[in-house]
Amino acid sequence: MNPEFVIVHHSMTEDSKTASWGAIRKYHMFKGWTDIGYHAGIEIVRGDLEILLGRRWDKWGAHCKQEDMNRKSLGLCLVGNFDLYPPAETMLDLATDLIRYWMRLFRIPVSNVLPHRHFATYKTCPGELFDFDSFQQQL
Repeated sequence: MNPEFVIVHHSMTEDSKTASWGAIRKYHMFKGWTDIGYHAGIEIVRGDLEILLGRRWDKWGAHCKQEDMNRKSLGLCLVGNFDLYPPAETMLDLATDLIRYWMRLFRIPVSNVLPHRHFATYKTCPGELFDFDSFQQQL
């Protein structure tokens, strides 16, 4: 896979401050998927923000079926429910660093970094309180 897009998601779950990533992986595999659907995630683990690996970056995702985006994009999931509260600036900073790396590595233009709701218009993902326009301007 040569990704052309980055799609940003939220887990829509409260960050438990422990590793929720394993529970998300287990849930996705319970659904019959081969692995977690996202390529990476960011969450607070024991008080520190961590980037967690998901699917290998050369494998198709299972995070956005609309417009065949699973085959064309990397999926990043920020653990939290940003319909209820905005993401922490520190989480956004770490997400920015990772996405900038992906943009350089795969030559993805900033215009191709999009929220999941861009494709799944019936969803709010990555949350109503996630100011995606401001986030994208930081890339």
